[in-house]
Amino acid sequence: MTSTAHASSPVKAYLQDLQHRIVAALEAIDGQPFLSDSWQRQEGGGGTSRIIEEGNIFERGGVGFSHVMGKHLPSSAAANRPEIAGREWEAMGVSLVLHPRNPYAPTVHMNVRFFIAHEQDQEPVWWFGGGMDLTPYYGFADDASHFHRVCRGALTPFGDELHARYKKWCDDYFYLKHRQEPRGIGGIFFDDLNHLPFNDSFALVRSVGDSFLDAYTPILQRRKDLAYGERQRDFQAYRRGRYVEFNLVLDRGTLFGLQSGGRTESILMSMPPLVKWRYNWQPEAGSPEATLYSDFLVHKEWL
Repeated sequence: MTSTAHASSPVKAYLQDLQHRIVAALEAIDGQPFLSDSWQRQEGGGGTSRIIEEGNIFERGGVGFSHVMGKHLPSSAAANRPEIAGREWEAMGVSLVLHPRNPYAPTVHMNVRFFIAHEQDQEPVWWFGGGMDLTPYYGFADDASHFHRVCRGALTPFGDELHARYKKWCDDYFYLKHRQEPRGIGGIFFDDLNHLPFNDSFALVRSVGDSFLDAYTPILQRRKDLAYGERQRDFQAYRRGRYVEFNLVLDRGTLFGLQSGGRTESILMSMPPLVKWRYNWQPEAGSPEATLYSDFLVHKEWL
């Protein structure tokens, strides 16, 4: 595993370039620049958060890069690997969430990350993780099919079975157990990726990261200018509440960031700007809002 001895350098360079490329493409669509906010972490490392608020297209969006390290592993990272508890560690990744203003344009999340734990006189323990998922407020079958088709294409070169496995992992992970409903229409999700050699694992993660713009921007272009009214905005704000619930109650990335002393503003930049909760609200039967629940917030094969 000597190829991993200095593995973090090429991974970091790729992640920083990925952040730059994605932000440049999103700025071209929105017409407004993303703000850049660099930060340092007291225990070690830091990052750069690229943020847009009240843009022409994006009501709020963040594309963050972080590279942090520490002396003792947070419990959320060592839960599945007790043998590395207490090791020195470093983690890096790009994570993004985009909340368009138009209710017909879906929220999207993407993350690619690398983790490595060191101990003197022992081989480092490393793994990759990542994925992307789509959260519509008004469902379109062609959008769902397109998103899943690009996800499959990113994984196929690394094994025909991976897409089915990572799609199910995504469906299972982005599921609000307390609501008994999926967060959205899914995508792909994977963690603890190290069964492939390092170079192959890194190539898979690059393929996923590089496919994000192809997966999302055609959908955004189709939906960003559709006419909408207060009813659609109201439903969007209600459904955004589910996004907040998942991130604060269930998301391992949020927990890791907070437990490891990460920067709170950057960890919570995924939160939507306007959200509503109602007591025991139910959509009107036969309405477009009800169709989201019956036809889209279900685990199904979109391809």
